[in-house]
Amino acid sequence: MAWLLELAAAWPTEPPPCRRRRGAAIVAACAGLLTGCTVGPDYVSPKPAMPASFTEHAGPAASAAQVAPTSNDAWWQGFGDATLNSLMADALRSAPDLAVAEARIREARAMRGIAEADQYPSVDVGALYDRTHGSANVPVGVPPGGLGPGIDGNLWETGFDASWEIDVFGGERRSIEAADASYQAAVADRRDVELTLLAEVARNYIELRGVQRQLAVARSNLSIQQDSLSLTRSQFNAGLASRLDVLRAQAQVSDTEAAIPTFEANERASFYRIGALIGQPPEQLLARLDTPQAIPSAIADVPVGLPSDLLRRRPDIRAAERRIAAANARIGIAQADLYPHFALTGAAGLESLNASTFLTAPSRYLSIGPSITWLIFDAGKVRFEMHAEEARTDQAAAAYQRTVLGALRDVETALVSYAQSQVRHERLAAEVTADREAVAIATRLYRQGLNDFLSVLDAERSLYAADDKLAQSERDTALDRVALYKALGGGWQAEGDAANKQGT
Repeated sequence: MAWLLELAAAWPTEPPPCRRRRGAAIVAACAGLLTGCTVGPDYVSPKPAMPASFTEHAGPAASAAQVAPTSNDAWWQGFGDATLNSLMADALRSAPDLAVAEARIREARAMRGIAEADQYPSVDVGALYDRTHGSANVPVGVPPGGLGPGIDGNLWETGFDASWEIDVFGGERRSIEAADASYQAAVADRRDVELTLLAEVARNYIELRGVQRQLAVARSNLSIQQDSLSLTRSQFNAGLASRLDVLRAQAQVSDTEAAIPTFEANERASFYRIGALIGQPPEQLLARLDTPQAIPSAIADVPVGLPSDLLRRRPDIRAAERRIAAANARIGIAQADLYPHFALTGAAGLESLNASTFLTAPSRYLSIGPSITWLIFDAGKVRFEMHAEEARTDQAAAAYQRTVLGALRDVETALVSYAQSQVRHERLAAEVTADREAVAIATRLYRQGLNDFLSVLDAERSLYAADDKLAQSERDTALDRVALYKALGGGWQAEGDAANKQGT
């Protein structure tokens, strides 16, 4: 390419005044073309009407001034359970659901890169060699064999073709805008998948500890009932009790024993569900989860915050808002086809019929020039496409409104459920205390012959039922707390922080 160097050396470094004025005008015109205008409506973020505060509160003693949201998104740490923390860490590392969501983010990032690449020139480089033998049966000049009868020819060619569509009316800029919004929606969707996954892991872990607690309650009450059966048999052998009392005591023991296998099956099922969620074989979890532990309970207040915080905290709301932005940008993409498309095209290279002269300066060729294309008639297709995109934008806006209302409903429902479950737990705890005392009194009176065995059976049945309901209440309170965290969007973090986690 010595001729390029020669051309650069011969180019004048100080153009005359007239040339400078023409150059300035050309630069200004090109700048106007490059900046152009951006057709289509500019996006305006929706501002839904939000209540000043939530109607319900997180507990019976909670006030309307709820705890402000924190910047820690590890909401499960509010339970203070080390095993739950480790399961959450495993889920974040290896859960299949997150792998799918992260792949969608990579896809959206690639689509954004494609949209950005369209604003730059495209260049193709090629080379060819063509050997032609002239045909005697076609006139001279008719390709490809019209060289003349029996005449052989060679063509050596190399060079590049370049084209650049100037985004005068902003169609490409709207494409980038839509791709950016779609990528941000994918990031929010991934966050929503993560929130749902972690809430499901926490729910299954709490159910596991709950069924283990129920199993412990059943075994504890079984021990009490077996003691009563032994006492009744002793009383029967001493002639102080009837055969009916023994049969009743035996039936109660058998009824409790029959409930234990169901609890054990539910315990195993919880192992398998947790393993599937976090992406680990169940046998790897047995050593960590087989030993019963207490049902997780709250060690800190739930950061409820204000209803307006949901617009940032809930990933599904953020995703829905970004989909409105993407749909709005696509209106401009469609509208840009109503206007002319400007492009610069060019080609340069070497071309020769002889190999000996192929790489010499006379073989070079150069072609460059602008082009304009403008769709004159399409039977209204472009306008129909615009109307379709406007309708999709309206759909996205309606979906956003529905998502916001659903989020408010979820939080209010979770707040009242969590508050009432705490009240129920307090009442059941008092009932269990009273039933334990009733069993002790009934058993003592029966030993002394001052009461019949039916009173003992009734007291034991009441204790077992109340103890089991208390275990379920502890589980339900923890589950309602998880549901509240999920309704609030987990722990709070800024949208930019979530995007940064994905390597943006």
